[in-house]
Amino acid sequence: MTSHTTRLNRSQPQPKPADREPVKRVRCAVYTRKSTEEGLEQEFNSLDAQREAGEAFVRSQAGEGWALVPEKYDDGGYTGGNTDRPGLHKLLEHVSDGKVDCIVVYKVDRLSRSLLDFAQLMRTFEDKKVAFVSVTQQFNTATSMGRLVLNVLLSFAQFEREIISERTRDKIAATRRKGKWAGGHPVLGYDIDPAGYKLALNTAEAERVRQIFALYLEHGALVPVVAELERRQWTTKRWATRKGPERGGKPFDRTNLYNLLTNPLYVGHVRYKDEVHDGEHPAIVDPGVFAAVQHALTRNGRTGGALVRNQFGALLKGLLRCGPCGAAMTPSHSTKGTKRYRYYVCGTAQKRGYRACPSKSIPAEPIEGFVVERVRAVGRDPELLRQVLEQAREKGAARIKELEAEHRGLEKDLGTWHGEVRRLSVQLKPGEDNGPLVARLADRHARIEAAEHRAAKVREHLTAVTDQLISEEDAARALAAFDPIWGTLTPLERVRVIALLVEKVEYDGRDGNVTVSFHPTGIKALADEFAARHDEREVA
Repeated sequence: MTSHTTRLNRSQPQPKPADREPVKRVRCAVYTRKSTEEGLEQEFNSLDAQREAGEAFVRSQAGEGWALVPEKYDDGGYTGGNTDRPGLHKLLEHVSDGKVDCIVVYKVDRLSRSLLDFAQLMRTFEDKKVAFVSVTQQFNTATSMGRLVLNVLLSFAQFEREIISERTRDKIAATRRKGKWAGGHPVLGYDIDPAGYKLALNTAEAERVRQIFALYLEHGALVPVVAELERRQWTTKRWATRKGPERGGKPFDRTNLYNLLTNPLYVGHVRYKDEVHDGEHPAIVDPGVFAAVQHALTRNGRTGGALVRNQFGALLKGLLRCGPCGAAMTPSHSTKGTKRYRYYVCGTAQKRGYRACPSKSIPAEPIEGFVVERVRAVGRDPELLRQVLEQAREKGAARIKELEAEHRGLEKDLGTWHGEVRRLSVQLKPGEDNGPLVARLADRHARIEAAEHRAAKVREHLTAVTDQLISEEDAARALAAFDPIWGTLTPLERVRVIALLVEKVEYDGRDGNVTVSFHPTGIKALADEFAARHDEREVA
């Protein structure tokens, strides 16, 4: 066997190895996000942990040319359900400016929990030739398989979030149907039992709630009750959050007073959407009083607070007010033998003595007769009718403006609360203690239900006020029929007709002056009333 050996001659020139291509530099940005602010004050928090993992992953790819960019893109306390995040906005600006080649996150849902938002972000990244990498989920959007796996993972992430939201809503519904308080802000008259999610009676506030219901039954309208509560310096429920700051304690207005008067909590019930169930907590208001207030609110919603019934047919009950002090003048009577003497007495004089107000009292028949003659005079005098209609239109326009402003405020609140529900829903975690989040969600749902209920009422009122516009010709015909029909009416029917027409009567006991203000929708309502009566007589 022959062997052949070749010796290396080091003196001979060696062939040069092929030149290697330079590694392309990949500028990597680490994005971090945490849904809540809890724990962010710690020296090493969740954002730090995410960033550390991302930076370690980038360093492991240094041989491929990966390098960290100096900027930080952190969003602490922001939901992944939308893209309204300052850190993400900063990252997208740098992507648009060509300063980033790759985005690194700890998990996919740190960038977004919404499939629609994520798809839009991916399109933006693809347009700018920017890769997306998740540290804990092995895929890379630079490949078609990586993009497929990413979409599958995100679809399941969104599905899981929606299932959690549905379970939360079902839990709230089941809690309410069992009569349990499902959490939220406490209301006037109750405190939250520190031993658990239950309502405990606040005796002092409960008495205040009863007086508010009584005030509404006395005045028959929201505005005078609001004025009285302001005079007494009563406010909404004041309570402290778990972190210490106090909330509530705001002056009453029409909206929060309406919400208080229609809250079934006060008769021991709980509401879930359109359902009302018996609650575990004690009632504050007598069911009969509550039902009377609901009837009055519904009635006033149709007629603007004009319809007022009373057993002795006091024509101006709920309409007559004292000019000097602004208090309501309520009907009263005295008897001498078999004769009854009716009169109206100032509320201030009743409570503080007759020296407290110059109006004191006034006999009922003279002032009621004056108001009726005033209505007749409007029907006879075209110029006076024009002035009354003009004043009524101005009041109607002012009422429409007020209702539209209230509706805009409710729509704004609804938008805010719906946004909070979406943000809170994405923070729910399966297998974890979601009690505080469920309580906050329940409160937001309760607010949304109350606001939607009130918004529907406001829209009804707007339609009613708008539909009550009437021409001078129709008004003249309606008031011309006032005289022949007035004599055929029963005392309570007369009360209703005057309440349709008259918004307020003001009496000044210092000089005996009486001012009659007509209701903006009254003449149209009266025309419809008299037209219906005429049709009934024709049919008969």
